[in-house]
Amino acid sequence: MFKILLIEDDATLFNEIKERLAQWSYHVYGIQDFDQVFQEFTAIKPDLVIIDIQLPKFDGFHWCRIIRSHSNVPIIFLSSRDHPTDMVMSMQLGADDFVQKPFHFDVLIAKIQATLRRVYNYNTERIELRTWRGATIEYVKNTISNEQGSIDLTKNEMFILKILTEHKNQIVSREKLIQNLWDHEHFVSDNTLTVNVNRLRKKLETIGLGIYIETKVGQGYIATEEVSV
Repeated sequence: MFKILLIEDDATLFNEIKERLAQWSYHVYGIQDFDQVFQEFTAIKPDLVIIDIQLPKFDGFHWCRIIRSHSNVPIIFLSSRDHPTDMVMSMQLGADDFVQKPFHFDVLIAKIQATLRRVYNYNTERIELRTWRGATIEYVKNTISNEQGSIDLTKNEMFILKILTEHKNQIVSREKLIQNLWDHEHFVSDNTLTVNVNRLRKKLETIGLGIYIETKVGQGYIATEEVSV
């Protein structure tokens, strides 16, 4: 049974979501003290976090930033705020998805299922390592390293890198990435993919690999590799 930490201060909404998710065999935890969100997160060790933006004391962005600095646990924002910058901010902080209130429960459960399936299927893959431009990609650890250093990636960033490096020197369409990442293309904005790719590229720049993830305007993305002659 997956453990979900729902960081939501609206008791009515929290109880409704908890009851609905229990029907899908998810064990949902709430926050008792909104001054101690990270401490409760650490104690619970959830498999997924759902977090509102507007919270007592500190907003969801604050807690997402702290959680992401210590963990790659998947994070989904759930908020009534509908400004595009809120979604962009959540993605830049390392969130995996964004659901706007009011929402249809089928949309929320589809995103939860797709995220959990994407994240926790890694350990069932036989291939755990891949090399790309002299760097070693470790899928289980969500890291990529070379002589310039090692960086940690979120699950989304690793999944994007995995798909691109599986198709080295080939253009991977945005549609294919969206379908593989979120399974339900209807629920994903094009901007969400852009933010994730840009965040991946920025991290790769720290070990000299950012320039090798190229954007092909109107087509998609490509991970270039030197071709042996």
